[in-house]
Amino acid sequence: MTVRISARPRLKGRPPSATLSRTAQRLLALVGRPSAELSIYLTDDAEMRDMNRQWRGLDKPTDVLSFPQLEPDELATVGADEPIPLGDIVISIPTARRQADENDHPVGEELEWLLAHGLLHLLGYDHEKSPDHARSQRLKERHLLRKLRAS
Repeated sequence: MTVRISARPRLKGRPPSATLSRTAQRLLALVGRPSAELSIYLTDDAEMRDMNRQWRGLDKPTDVLSFPQLEPDELATVGADEPIPLGDIVISIPTARRQADENDHPVGEELEWLLAHGLLHLLGYDHEKSPDHARSQRLKERHLLRKLRAS
């Protein structure tokens, strides 16, 4: 498995790449895609707002965006151990820090949740489709995070 991490130049408060990479690798294994390739890009609110406006039509920053390389039906035809390009996850570090403060937990936990959330989007989960889809994604996120933190 390959996890590539990059960041906007001069991004303040950037977490250690090695920590994010290990977390992403463990999450990939937990979702049954241990050989998948994943790209993580860390940015600030200004760039995230631009990306959110361009790709989702929402003129505001968000915490995480996901850009899958494969459609869910294509992904289903690929063996779990095949080294496929899964996609890109973009995380706003300032938003992650604010959310961690608002929820009274460490920023590391917030980043774990954002990685899990983004990864599930790459795998075809979409909480915006319906309340049932939202519930399913929330349950899967909680399950992944419990397993991640137990290992």
